[in-house]
Amino acid sequence: MQHYTTGMVKLYDYAGSANCYKIKLLLAQLQRSYETVDVEIFRGESRTLEFLAKNPAGRVPVLEVSPGEYLAESNAILCYLASGTALWPEAPLPRAQVLQWLFFEQYEVEPTVGSVRFWKLTGRDKAQGSLLERKTAQGQEALRSLDRHLEHRTFLVGEAYSIADIALYAYTHVAEDGSGFTLDPLPAVRRWLKRIEEQPHWLPGPAPYSAAAYP
Repeated sequence: MQHYTTGMVKLYDYAGSANCYKIKLLLAQLQRSYETVDVEIFRGESRTLEFLAKNPAGRVPVLEVSPGEYLAESNAILCYLASGTALWPEAPLPRAQVLQWLFFEQYEVEPTVGSVRFWKLTGRDKAQGSLLERKTAQGQEALRSLDRHLEHRTFLVGEAYSIADIALYAYTHVAEDGSGFTLDPLPAVRRWLKRIEEQPHWLPGPAPYSAAAYP
């Protein structure tokens, strides 16, 4: 697979983050070498002045694309790394459709499925009150929307595997991890997850949360 972005990159990473996992999955499937810098976000390592100079929002992942040049936001990083490959189509409509699903992932899935999973796995769920119930309902509806879209499709954008699939896979495939979400009534989603795991150079992840994540 050819790509336009060349040279060694450095990924500022927290292994338990599904947003970071997206980037590592793409890099594995591009068979691209990279350097990893572990950032223990639950010990404040993403809030230091040094890190905030790389990403003022204080979040991972951050990609150092060249010395002193940084790119934040996981889906922006996916677009950058996949530039010039079949995973990020150049034709206007499929490219816009990929963007559609990248936006859907960050607005509908990551703040609901991702948040509820994190709260429950780290024992923070009881402190959320009614917000937990609302987020769970919103996340399950987002997963149902995904299932409706995939009912007669191989991948999210037509028949072609793309960074849209990588982005949605990251949180969807771990949705059931102690979170209260269920994929049982979503056969199209379950078939889609299996197809992604059959892609060349698929990489498992994310890792479990580190001990520092637990209050």
